[in-house]
Amino acid sequence: MRGLRAQAVAARIGEIAPGAARFADQWPTGQDIEILPPVRHALAEIGVRYLFSEDAPTLLPFAAQLFLAREVLVRPTRWVWPHWIPTPARRFRTRQQVAFTDALRPIVHRRRSSGRLGDDMLGQILRPSSRYGLLPEEAVLDTLPGITVATFETPTRAAGWILLHLARYPEAAGRVAAEAALLPADPAATTSAHLDSLRYTQAVVREVLRLHPPSWLLTRRATRQTQLADYTIDAGSTVLVCLYTAHRDAREHSEPDRFRPERWLDDSGSSVEPGVFLPFGTGPHGCEGAALAMAMLTLLTAQTARCYHLSEPSGPEPTYQVATFAGLATVGLRLRATSRS
Repeated sequence: MRGLRAQAVAARIGEIAPGAARFADQWPTGQDIEILPPVRHALAEIGVRYLFSEDAPTLLPFAAQLFLAREVLVRPTRWVWPHWIPTPARRFRTRQQVAFTDALRPIVHRRRSSGRLGDDMLGQILRPSSRYGLLPEEAVLDTLPGITVATFETPTRAAGWILLHLARYPEAAGRVAAEAALLPADPAATTSAHLDSLRYTQAVVREVLRLHPPSWLLTRRATRQTQLADYTIDAGSTVLVCLYTAHRDAREHSEPDRFRPERWLDDSGSSVEPGVFLPFGTGPHGCEGAALAMAMLTLLTAQTARCYHLSEPSGPEPTYQVATFAGLATVGLRLRATSRS
């Protein structure tokens, strides 16, 4: 999609950065807090504003309910019901999708009737394309709920792992803070050049995504019979790709279990060839929001390290929740922030 391409994201860095700065500014210092809920709220604000600009405040509450419906739907259960059975979780998801669509429909009508489509993601979708022409209204409304939740669901899981590593590796956090100190005092003045200058911060983000890919299992369907190593994959077969183990392959990544962001900064570092680094998938089915996610995570990491030293409270380590087709998340992650000043 045009609005999610790297060039489009780069042009709007000044709209993304303030949300990351607000998250850091609002973190209560000197107390242990469960960090994933405020991270999710901050990333939802950034993502929904990126998609809908001035209409974001109207749609943000409905986006939050969409996320909740998704969480309810993927919770482990003793029973696996056929897809056509209207379980309570599926009915709840349907209600939230309808509510989101009902809130979005008048916004689409207003923009199209006024001719002021906007320069945000919705505006890009409402413009006719050379390939598809003008999208029907129902196609727009069917597409946007999934995109909306995707802008903050997976990035929230990734951000949890990143913040945990800032707490566990204070030297790396210090290097991120030193880079972030050069960002503009006014976050809205942040540009793609500032983002590009955060080389070590981006290396930290990539390294955490390598070690703890928030979507750890990809599914692909073979379109034709394929030979993979010593195995024959028949046409129509579903292939599961485990990113967690692929990213820890010593043939591709030296010292694969070690957190070493520097591997992304030197010539001998980890490869970014297709099939080696897969947090956003690869090929035609790769995540279209990769550039937006990287921008959000990099700026959130930089602004947090710029303001705070992070630490883990004493007690048991956070548990790790693995959902087969959802993600790898830190559950109940609690951190403490101490001002760097």
